Amino acid sequence: MSAWPGKHFFGNLFARRTLLAEMVRRDFTRRFVGSSAGWIWMLVHPLVLLASWTFVFHYCLGMRVPPGQKTGNYTLFLFCGQLPWLLFQDTVARCSTCLVDNSNLITKTLFPSEMIPVSIFLSSLVNHLMTLVLALVAVAIWGEGLTAWPLLLPAYMLLLGLFSVGLGWIVASLQVFLRDTAQFVLVALTLWFWLTPIFITVEQVPARFRFLMSLNPLSAAVTSYRDLLLVSQAPDWQQFGWMGFSALSVFMLGGLLFRQLKRGFADVL
Repeated sequence: MSAWPGKHFFGNLFARRTLLAEMVRRDFTRRFVGSSAGWIWMLVHPLVLLASWTFVFHYCLGMRVPPGQKTGNYTLFLFCGQLPWLLFQDTVARCSTCLVDNSNLITKTLFPSEMIPVSIFLSSLVNHLMTLVLALVAVAIWGEGLTAWPLLLPAYMLLLGLFSVGLGWIVASLQVFLRDTAQFVLVALTLWFWLTPIFITVEQVPARFRFLMSLNPLSAAVTSYRDLLLVSQAPDWQQFGWMGFSALSVFMLGGLLFRQLKRGFADVL
């Protein structure tokens, strides 16, 4: 069996670090070509989304922070919960068309196409880190103050990266052969969003549906981000283990599928 792209990519990471850095820079800047505000839009989008969610769910529907949280600020509650979801959503949604969008590189050059989803995640991670800085400042001002627990967040970012890249490899390679894949991804992400406890906690979900939250790796990510930023307590290590298992499994499965389908990319594109 041929080597899966995760091994191939990471085994040659040092040699390819310059190419990867250039791909990340290119992806980051290409999104704002011709824009006068540039990368500032990366901060505007999540903040406007946060403001609209707060208005609808807090002020219009009267939702409050569930018991057990150390903050009564519903905006902070939403802000910390949306961070991992937006990183995951942005990565997977853009990965679904990344090979088709870069078909000129794949068909005309000997190009390591498995690096494209990786560069998309790293580009989205830059946006995530900038937004996270705003969240940390907000927690320091309007929350209960900062502790050392947020230092564990990079571990969750790594797992989110493995999970998102693995899923990105799957949808990107399928989109080459099945052009409805990108549309399916958008529908699936919409359903997935409502199965992730961003507006609520897992305890607020009816008992008969709670298993869906337990099986959802993004549920563990959202809950852990809130625990580390707002509740200032150690994460649930059982959730961390499940998220790690899911991330590694999807990463390996995505790598194997991508490697098998890669040989036909040039012919179809």
